Amino acid sequence: MEDTKQLAPPQMVQGDPRVLTLLDLNARFLPHEQFQQLVTNIKRDGCLTSTPLVWNDAANGRLIVLSGNHRTLAAIEAGLTSIWWMQIDEPLPRQRQIALQLSHNAIAGQDDPAILKELYEELESVEWRQYTGLDDKVLDLLEKVDVSSLGEANLDFASVQLMFLPDELERAEAAFDAARATGSADQRWLAGLEQYEPVLGALETSRAAYKIGNSATALGVILAVFERHLGELADGWFDTASDTPNRKGTAPLETVFGVREIPVETAVAVRAAIDRLVQGGAVPENEPWRVLDVFAAQDH
Repeated sequence: MEDTKQLAPPQMVQGDPRVLTLLDLNARFLPHEQFQQLVTNIKRDGCLTSTPLVWNDAANGRLIVLSGNHRTLAAIEAGLTSIWWMQIDEPLPRQRQIALQLSHNAIAGQDDPAILKELYEELESVEWRQYTGLDDKVLDLLEKVDVSSLGEANLDFASVQLMFLPDELERAEAAFDAARATGSADQRWLAGLEQYEPVLGALETSRAAYKIGNSATALGVILAVFERHLGELADGWFDTASDTPNRKGTAPLETVFGVREIPVETAVAVRAAIDRLVQGGAVPENEPWRVLDVFAAQDH
């Protein structure tokens, strides 16, 4: 990387924002409504409450705003004749100028929605709420935040990354799809941390049983075992004690038959039976699976 030496600490400078040179090419944009709110806030405060970063281009006699262009422009529009800025006086190659500009725009924290909602609701005055500059999109998201369900804001977690070869990927996706399909329709965003250790234990058992060193291959063994027990997933929708469903919705066919595939000869016979029943009007053409209702009724 070119010229990666540390910068000397910028000095704080006070001066007229009109002497500063704004960037000709600035990736950061600010919608008109937000810019006007910024101008209003500066007028109310009588000063800038966040500091622009300026580079002293001494060779060309310019003071270039690398970060804080909108704040500088808003200060001018608000009528301020003096603001504070951080100034870098040492020479900066063009590459480092751009890197500084983009990093100031791109590297930013994210708001915890629960804490943001709690703080926002503490503001009793409409004027102070407007001062925050939170737009309708953010406010709409705040309305949907359920603080009680979020619990501790700073969660302890561990990231697990699994990598599959192309042929393994198809089997893994099919297995995960089948597992998801047996559950109810509500969403699960996170797995409990207590499930982490059992997963590692299952991987270790698979590796030990087959003397496997690779975790992805060990997971393939786990998936193979899973495939052999597809029928047990019927517990997600079927009450064996009463022979009745224990939830609404649909059920994957592989959890009915315990396999994903059947022999071609069997498939041909089933398909022919479906065609006959459709032509005879016993099964709707757009619901060929209703043939299973006919077979079940014949069994009774």
